[in-house]
Amino acid sequence: MKRWKIAGINFDHFHMGDLLRMAANHPDAQIVGISDEQSKRMDEARRNFGLTDAQVFTDHRACIEKTKPDLIVLCPAAARHGEWVDKVAPYGVPVMVEKPFAGSLGEADAMVAAMRKAGKELMINWPLAWDPGIRMCKKLIDAGRIGDVLEVHSYGGNRGPLWHGADKLEKTDAQVQAEKPASWFYKKSAGGGSLQDYAGYGTTIGTWFQGGRKPLEVTCVVDEPAGLEVDEHSIIIARYAHGLSKVETRWGTFTDPWITQPQPKCGFVVCGTHGTLAAWNYDPFITVQTRDKKEIHEVTADPVVAPYQDPIQYFVHCLATGEKVSGPVSVEISRIGQQIIDTAALSAKEKRTVGLLA
Repeated sequence: MKRWKIAGINFDHFHMGDLLRMAANHPDAQIVGISDEQSKRMDEARRNFGLTDAQVFTDHRACIEKTKPDLIVLCPAAARHGEWVDKVAPYGVPVMVEKPFAGSLGEADAMVAAMRKAGKELMINWPLAWDPGIRMCKKLIDAGRIGDVLEVHSYGGNRGPLWHGADKLEKTDAQVQAEKPASWFYKKSAGGGSLQDYAGYGTTIGTWFQGGRKPLEVTCVVDEPAGLEVDEHSIIIARYAHGLSKVETRWGTFTDPWITQPQPKCGFVVCGTHGTLAAWNYDPFITVQTRDKKEIHEVTADPVVAPYQDPIQYFVHCLATGEKVSGPVSVEISRIGQQIIDTAALSAKEKRTVGLLA
């Protein structure tokens, strides 16, 4: 069986550590190299995965040329996704980019064009796409359990992007405050802010639930925190031909949802012509109402089985079998999510409702 060689390039986003762990745990994969322009940012990964000096690079070109990976994982700041895809695409290696898709729709389209020219697959990873409850929602929607989808309501967030690192290890308040001034998450030019960084979960997974349908227009409001150049709270209302949907994103929830669900709860509510579904992040069940059973009742989420347990497993499967990447991690669905984000950003800036940008 082929042993898939994986290289992790650019450690702007701490999710790199999580993705590398998935690669290390995959029975048919191996980490052959990592690269970042700041050597210190790779120290934790070097220790965690027992990497040698010969596998650690500060030059991405040397990393790719010497390790010859079969798959590249990129974790740059949101507004540098296009730059980094452009850097690695000429090497002719499939690329997985950690969410969000990009800092703008134009950048996203440039990424797709670069990978199309290289003739290789591009996948956008949304970590919630592998959550059992989220996947169970989609399964029941596709089975017609709630009829035609009319509305999707999403509330997503956590205490903030600096409160935890790889493997969800918590940081102290002192560490957070020390990192904040230099963090790309809080720089507008880098694609920071809750709207750009996090609302894509709701717009992209919501588009998946909507069967790929697009809204007609978008209205968005963001907060304007004193002393920050980016938002920490955004609310998007999307008007479709068939109804309204909402995506709300919050940095600064009372607790992190993977430890203790805050109020409001983080997750999705989907309303259809014949019922409703609710999937709260990380719960092993969803709650359902239908015309036949109007009382809210729990439905246990089916176990997520290979190859849908994590993004590395899924991408390796697609590359090994030739199966096309699909669902929220596909460029087709992720692009619609990015369309909504770009339109929302313009709406918030101009304080008006905006027709969906093309």
